[in-house]
Amino acid sequence: MDGVGNMAGIAKARRGLWVAVSLVAVSACATPNVDIAQPEVVVPAEWQIAQPAPVSTDLTQYWTMLGDPLLTGFVEQAIVENRDLAQSTARLEQARASLVQVRAGYLPSLSASGGVNRDVGDFARDGVQFNLGADASWEMDLFGQISGNVAAAEGDLAAQGYALADLQRLIVGQVAIATINARSLAAQLAIARSTLSYQDDNLQIARWRNQAGLVSSLDVEQARTQRAQTAATIPLLESSLTATANSISTLIGEAPGRVLDEIMADTPEPVPAPPMLAGFEAPAEVLRRRPDVRAAEASLVSSTARIGVARAQLLPLVRLSGSIGTGPVTAGNLFDVVTGGLFAGVSQLIFDGGRTAAQVDSAEAGAQASLAAWEQSILGALEDVETAAVDQRTAGQRVAISQEALDAANNSALLARSQYQAGLTDFRTLLTAENQLLSARNQLVSAQADRATAFVRLTQALGGGWSISDYDLPPVAAAAADSDRTAR
Repeated sequence: MDGVGNMAGIAKARRGLWVAVSLVAVSACATPNVDIAQPEVVVPAEWQIAQPAPVSTDLTQYWTMLGDPLLTGFVEQAIVENRDLAQSTARLEQARASLVQVRAGYLPSLSASGGVNRDVGDFARDGVQFNLGADASWEMDLFGQISGNVAAAEGDLAAQGYALADLQRLIVGQVAIATINARSLAAQLAIARSTLSYQDDNLQIARWRNQAGLVSSLDVEQARTQRAQTAATIPLLESSLTATANSISTLIGEAPGRVLDEIMADTPEPVPAPPMLAGFEAPAEVLRRRPDVRAAEASLVSSTARIGVARAQLLPLVRLSGSIGTGPVTAGNLFDVVTGGLFAGVSQLIFDGGRTAAQVDSAEAGAQASLAAWEQSILGALEDVETAAVDQRTAGQRVAISQEALDAANNSALLARSQYQAGLTDFRTLLTAENQLLSARNQLVSAQADRATAFVRLTQALGGGWSISDYDLPPVAAAAADSDRTAR
C-alpha cells in the first residue's frame, strides 16, 4: 500500500467525525430547561511524574516515530480496512440519519391523495370522476419536546463520532503493540536458533573429549540436556509468532499468511527503538484530546436532553392540522368544487398511571449514570498517563541495565568456552555461562519490546492516534467547572 493511498484511507475513516465533533456545545445550549451536571472529579493542574516542559511533538501519527516501515504500513492499513472501524462508521451514519429524522419534527408534515372512479348501474353518473386532496399537520414546540429530541440526537451523533475516533485510537495501538511483540518473538526465535548452533558445537566437543578419555560421559549428557531444552523453546516461539502475526492480519483486514512472511524475512528487523517523551501537557489539555472522555461528555449531554423530553410530556401539546380537497367531479371542472378546513388542538395529559413520571425518573437516572461514566473516563485517562509515563521511564532503565548484563554475559561465555576447550575449566562452568548469555540476550529483547510498548501506551494515553487539529472542540466540562469553583 503506497503512502498516498494510506493517507486517503485515513481521511476516509475519519470523514464521519466532521459533523459530530462540534455538536456537544450546540446541544448543550439547546437542551430545554435542564442544566447539564458537571463532574465532581477535580482535574489536577500538573502531573505527578512529568517534567514541566510540554511535549511539542505531534502525536497524531505517533507510530511513524518508531521508525519501522512494516509497522507503519500495518497501522495505516488497519485504519482503512479494519472491520470494527467499518462497523463503527456505519453506526455513525445511523446516528446522522436519526438526527435528520428528529429535526424533521420542526417542520409540518404534508401528504397528498388522489382518486378516480366510475359509477355503474341504472343511476350511475356519466363519465369518470376525479378527486384530489392534501393534508397538513404541524406540532408546535412550545415546551421543548422536539428541540429536546434534537439535542439528544445531536449528543448521540457526537458520542458516536468520538466513539469512532476512540476505536481508531485503540486499534492503532493494538496493531502497533502486536507488531512490536511479533518483532520481539522473531528476535527471540533467531536467538534460540543461533544458540542451538553453539550448543551443537558444545555437544560435539564434549563427545570428542569423552572419546579421548579427557572427561566423563557426564559432560556429554549435560550438553545433550542443554541442547534439548533450547530446542524445545523453538516450536513454542514459532507458535506464538504465528498466532501474533495472525492477530495482526485480522486487525488489518486480511487473511493470515502475508504478515507472517513479512515478519519472518531472511533478516528479521530488530525491535523498534522509540523516542522518550517527557513533560506532558497539562491534564486538562490531555483530556481535551482523549476521544473516550469526549464521548462520555457527549453521552451526558444526550441523556440530559432526554430529561427535558420526558418532562415536556407532562405539559400541553399544541397541534395544527388542515386539509383541502376537491369533490368527485369530471376532469373538465376538477377545481370547481374545493373544500377545506383548519383545526387547532390542545391536549394535556391528565392521568396515565404514573407512566410519564416514571419516564422522567428513568431519564434522570440515565443522566446520573452518564455523569458517573464521564467521571470514570476522566479518572481512567489520568491513570493511563501517570502509569504509562512510569512504564516508559522504567522500561528505558531496564534496557540500559540489560545491555550491560548482555555485555558481561557475552564476555563470560567467550572466556568459559576458550577455557573449556583448553581443559582449564569443567563443562558445568561453560553451561552456566552460556545459559546466562541466552538469558541476557532474551532479557534485552524483552526490555526493548517493553520500552516500545510503553511508548505506544503513553502516546495512546496522551490522546495520540487520531487527529483533532482541524476541529473546534468544546472545553472540557470538568476543567470549566473547576475554574468556576476557583473563581467563586
